[in-house]
Amino acid sequence: MSDSSEACDFIIVGAGSAGCVLANRLTESGRHRVLLLEAGPDSSHPWLRIPLGYGKLFTDRRFNWCYATEPQPECHGRNVIAPRGKVLGGSSSINGLIYIRGQAEDFDHWRQLGNTGWGADDVLPYFRKAEDNERGADALHGAGGPLGVSDLRDRHPLAAAYVEAAQQCGYPRNDDFNGAQQEGAGFYQTTTRNGVRSSTAVAYLAPARSRGNLKVVPEALATRILFDGHRAVGVEYTAGGEKRIARANVEVIVSSGAFNAPQLLQLSGLGPAALLTSHGIPVIADMPGVGDNLNDHYFARLILRCKEPLSLNDAVRQWHRGAAAVLRYALFRRGYFAIPALSAGCFLRALPSSATPDVQCSLALYSVQNIGDALHPFSAVTGMCTLLRPESRGWVRIKSGNPADAPAIHPNYLAAQRDRDTMVEGMKALRRIVQAPAMARHIVEEAEPGPSCVSDEEILDYVRRRGSTVYHPVSTCRMGQDDKAVVDERLRVRGFSGLRVIDASIMPMVVSGNTNAATIMIAEKGADMVLEDARR
Repeated sequence: MSDSSEACDFIIVGAGSAGCVLANRLTESGRHRVLLLEAGPDSSHPWLRIPLGYGKLFTDRRFNWCYATEPQPECHGRNVIAPRGKVLGGSSSINGLIYIRGQAEDFDHWRQLGNTGWGADDVLPYFRKAEDNERGADALHGAGGPLGVSDLRDRHPLAAAYVEAAQQCGYPRNDDFNGAQQEGAGFYQTTTRNGVRSSTAVAYLAPARSRGNLKVVPEALATRILFDGHRAVGVEYTAGGEKRIARANVEVIVSSGAFNAPQLLQLSGLGPAALLTSHGIPVIADMPGVGDNLNDHYFARLILRCKEPLSLNDAVRQWHRGAAAVLRYALFRRGYFAIPALSAGCFLRALPSSATPDVQCSLALYSVQNIGDALHPFSAVTGMCTLLRPESRGWVRIKSGNPADAPAIHPNYLAAQRDRDTMVEGMKALRRIVQAPAMARHIVEEAEPGPSCVSDEEILDYVRRRGSTVYHPVSTCRMGQDDKAVVDERLRVRGFSGLRVIDASIMPMVVSGNTNAATIMIAEKGADMVLEDARR
């Protein structure tokens, strides 16, 4: 074991959606020395830059942890895939590129739970600070920030038909899901700039790497946090086949995400005492909330066979279409290679009792039998219904004292009756949209679940059998004021000094939409807190 040859002020564990933001902001002034540790590689692989690359990265263990859940009781005992980014940029380097902040009501609820400074008006400046929105700056959006946010470069005719069909069903047109309200149908904005993925590795970390006060160590697996009493003073990690120790003069910041952040805390002696003891880990603090409260978005699909060869399936299957798509992207950064995972969507209220949208119904311009499979050998698109505010809660727990072992992940999907009811009604709403005239003229048949799946019981069984995660796990190091909260409103681990968690795991509950934008906001706001406290 050797000591890091370079002293630092801050150690950031995890160079993902949050960690890259922190590395940039904490080194901007030149006053602080920062060490950034990332378990995955430093890579410029083309699929990490090309938007369509998300489809190639679902099962690529070079860049993806490729986790799976424990058997899910309400999902016919299935193990559900749970991909997470393992590369500079983390999941922002492999995700579907959809830019959704969440509803203002989400953040106001965080504040109502006792998290001062986290209401909608508190977090808006940080969303704006991050953005370089191609529409320009206004009261709700920013321009000139690190993160590229763009409209779709091409509006596919099937996506346009989907938006029109939603309007035919009575849902209002919404040209900005991140505007004054989320409800309605429209086209997604994406985390891209000029047709290229704008991950946090590209947007935040790349400009900072030339700074002499930032050291980035890829392929470095953090094994435990080091303490002097209840103060964090460093990190033990492995890199290059050897164990190393890095010392932090000011803070250790855990930015490892909703699965790996609680795993590292538990390996370090912070977590449920009985769990730690069972794995031979000395208990520094009995903290039952570490790894608790796992909250994730669940979704189910309709596979829709198309009348015309307009889907991505066709571009892949027919060599001349595929060659044309490659050429168009190479020359103009347009076409199929520039599309995100989802093109159009509709935020709607499936249950009459919901005050704001409770499902996100989207259209993907491709279809697969199972997530990660090759595309279907026929022309088809996918309608998706995502549960926005799940009441079900699960957990993340270490399986052993070995940091290389994957944690046990139990989201407990569909455990709450309201979640099941919302999914059934959401699937019915999605069906109404794709059966509306504007969309129906393009569809031959619903290939899955098919016309025989009609009753609420049949729809729920299908949702249980075929549903999956949309890859938005949060809340396992929850921010709050109660005894099971892990961090306070300044993201400091409760009961400790020199230790924070700044990533998606601190969300009190999942936001109503894709989580990457909110995670970047958390890191922007968290960086200001770190710097403010360092000046005291």
